[in-house]
Amino acid sequence: MTAIWSVDTEAFYSNAKKVKNQQPIMAVVKNNAYHYGLEFAVKQFLRAGINTFSTTSLKEAVRVRELAPDATVFLMNAVYDFDTVRDYHIHMTLPSLNYYYEHKADLRDIHVHLEFENLLHRSGFKTLEEIQQVLQDHQQNKNSERMIISGLWTHFGYADEFGVPEYDEERSAWLNVLHTLLNEGYQFDYIHSQNSASYYREGQVVLPHHTHARVGIALYGSRPYSDLDESTIQQALTVKANVIQIREVQNGDYCGYSWAFETQHDNTKLAVVDVGYGDGILRTRAQHEALINGKRYPIRALMMSHMFVEVDEHVHAQDQVVLYNESMRIDEYTFKGVGANSEQLSAMNHDSLIKEYR
Repeated sequence: MTAIWSVDTEAFYSNAKKVKNQQPIMAVVKNNAYHYGLEFAVKQFLRAGINTFSTTSLKEAVRVRELAPDATVFLMNAVYDFDTVRDYHIHMTLPSLNYYYEHKADLRDIHVHLEFENLLHRSGFKTLEEIQQVLQDHQQNKNSERMIISGLWTHFGYADEFGVPEYDEERSAWLNVLHTLLNEGYQFDYIHSQNSASYYREGQVVLPHHTHARVGIALYGSRPYSDLDESTIQQALTVKANVIQIREVQNGDYCGYSWAFETQHDNTKLAVVDVGYGDGILRTRAQHEALINGKRYPIRALMMSHMFVEVDEHVHAQDQVVLYNESMRIDEYTFKGVGANSEQLSAMNHDSLIKEYR
């Protein structure tokens, strides 16, 4: 028996439709579509009416282009393989003033989106004045073979934080940049800033003067913050394993590596389950429960390929053990402090788990 990473295809598609909400969405498909599988996710998003995609990997951008020949594909990271970007008609970020001056000749015929740094400080132009400098220099460039400035974007790094002023600050700073440039007569085919948290904080609509919301985790079934009702976003993922045997241990016995769990009663029943941290189960996740036959039981110890779950007489060998499903959601454990939604998904080891689409 082997643990399984399983996706309900129709539930995934239905959730994408619900998230889209008839709004223009740029689907984030980075890191193999949050490990749901790039080909699977792109096909379902296209089916849901989404035809604009973004990723951080040029290799993935090329693959998306192959899967979706008519889509817009945006690369959020700056790269230096300009020929590949050009050949596959990929849009890419323009990340800084230095990059612009160093590579503006290399970027000929490439669609670029100017990035505003904002509070995240990960990448982008630091000020409105830097963006204006590029736009003015570009206007004065009479070379017929020059870059094509198609977009303007930023990222809200604090949209999932409440009770602090940072989201309002970064939102205000961005809108000041955007409105100033639009009032100066600059036009952009693509304007995008909202991640999942911002998109839902704004009422699941795209901000004024924006062409898209750039949505990631909500499309993969997780709420970006806890105040959202579970019904707004549907999880299609199930991670399940198996009871391979039941062990009975006595009061004071230690179970697992390095005295991980000391039993408190005689005749304590422990289910040995065929999944562990080698399969990507986080230690913080193992501080909570597993679902067996519709009941939650406490996980007591985590090993590389196994875990112990304390059970009762109703659990037997070959019973199914669920770590995540529609009633034990990724986001439930995010809000319990296990780790970010994407962190829990990224930890999964798809070389050891069986991956299935139902």
